[in-house]
Amino acid sequence: MRHTGTVPLQTDRLLLRPFTLDDCQAAFDCWFGDERVMDWMREKPHRNWTVTAELLALWQQQSESNPRFYCWAIQRRGDGALLGCISLAPAEDRDLWEPGFCLGVEYQGRGYAAEALRAVCRHWFCQVEGQLLSACHMEGNAPSARVLEKAGFRHTHNGIQHRFDGTPVNCRFYLLKKENFVL
Repeated sequence: MRHTGTVPLQTDRLLLRPFTLDDCQAAFDCWFGDERVMDWMREKPHRNWTVTAELLALWQQQSESNPRFYCWAIQRRGDGALLGCISLAPAEDRDLWEPGFCLGVEYQGRGYAAEALRAVCRHWFCQVEGQLLSACHMEGNAPSARVLEKAGFRHTHNGIQHRFDGTPVNCRFYLLKKENFVL
């Protein structure tokens, strides 16, 4: 593979770009501080924007120095609104890479997550030359299932995944092979 790190990606409606510290308040307000979003994620909601700032500082440093680090801010091109984030990371306990994504509640259900995920998959398969992606979502998260299926992922099995604090959660797992991804 030819790792590229978090290079900017564009779609018709979106710019996927590395985070900056200027994104702290918007990211906290839009999703990191919102239990409705974070209940479906591996980490707990942030207590305040300074927790978000610490995380984004780490992500910014990683984006600048590590070609195996992939974490994008999802920004709407038309008005510059920060909608959410999307990443690629090594999967837990497996030799696979998996995407993770979230959007603020007001931006869900408009196709933004699927559009961002397709752009990240295209980058992974065409530029990084990866052959396979794995994904999972917590059981009951039907919107994430639809996003994964729109991008071409196929359900393979159910199992357990862990939140960052070690709490086990029931999840549905998916795979997408390069040969099955429609450019």
